Amino acid sequence: MPTDLSPTARALRTMEILQNRPGVTAGELAESLGVTERAARRYVGILREAGIPVTSSRGPYGGYRLGRGTRLPPVAFTEPEALGLVMAVLDGRPAATDVDDLVGAALGKVIRALPESVGRQAAALREHASAAPDRYSARPDPATTSALVAAIGNRRRVLVTYRSESGNEWEAEVDPWAVVVRHGRWYLLCHSHRADAIRTYRVDRVHAVQQTAYEFEPPEDLDPVAALEENLGTGWEFPTRVVFDAPLAEVAPWVRPPMGRLEPSGDGCVLVGSTSNPAMYAQEWLACVPFAFRVDGGRELRAAVAALASRFSAALAGQP
Repeated sequence: MPTDLSPTARALRTMEILQNRPGVTAGELAESLGVTERAARRYVGILREAGIPVTSSRGPYGGYRLGRGTRLPPVAFTEPEALGLVMAVLDGRPAATDVDDLVGAALGKVIRALPESVGRQAAALREHASAAPDRYSARPDPATTSALVAAIGNRRRVLVTYRSESGNEWEAEVDPWAVVVRHGRWYLLCHSHRADAIRTYRVDRVHAVQQTAYEFEPPEDLDPVAALEENLGTGWEFPTRVVFDAPLAEVAPWVRPPMGRLEPSGDGCVLVGSTSNPAMYAQEWLACVPFAFRVDGGRELRAAVAALASRFSAALAGQP
């Protein structure tokens, strides 16, 4: 923390810490403020003198807390925080440089609310920065995302209407465990009652969400990111099975989780999974793996690989 802050600025910072970390100890507060414990207690005293209720309790679970019903001042950003926020928004949503964009309009409101000394740099960054959109990213409907997050928070089962990349549409009753953002795409990690298995759905392909009266309990040891990585390549319409002659350790760096599960098999390995788009699986994924392979299944993936091989063979027709 900067050492040249005024006592008032440190007192406001103290209140922000108490808001974000209820139960913070004097030692932890002092470390965050960059001062001694005695000074940290003094800043707590300044807040109390200003009429802000700060309670304290002793013991292993004690510490400082803001009193119930405390009205806090408007959110304040430091210049690094404001610039970091603008950079994160532009990185995730390049269109936010446009004031007509939904997120761009919201970002503009945030920048206009900043103090002159902080907002000037944030506004300049937004005006002069350019970002190239990630062609693999997909922006879900905020209303759909909000409905899913609400159901996750309430631990309520939902009925979702889903449309796959191939155009098939169905309804599924699911327990929504988590929303995970991965490489610019938003996924719903859930338990599908129709399949009686874990499923991962692209949120941008969810067209309707209806919360039900049924409650659920997510797994106690759930790691949403790890579970998503493990299940991205399962549960789709078309099964896939690809055998590689190379050892698993050599093939593994070239296999993305959505391609399926890679397992050892003799001197080589086998990739087992499923896909909703066999042509993309063949052209964008398998074609990039620099090892000899054999497609044992399924029928749709074999057809897609055959079509790709014919295209490349035709490209060399008539060449010496």
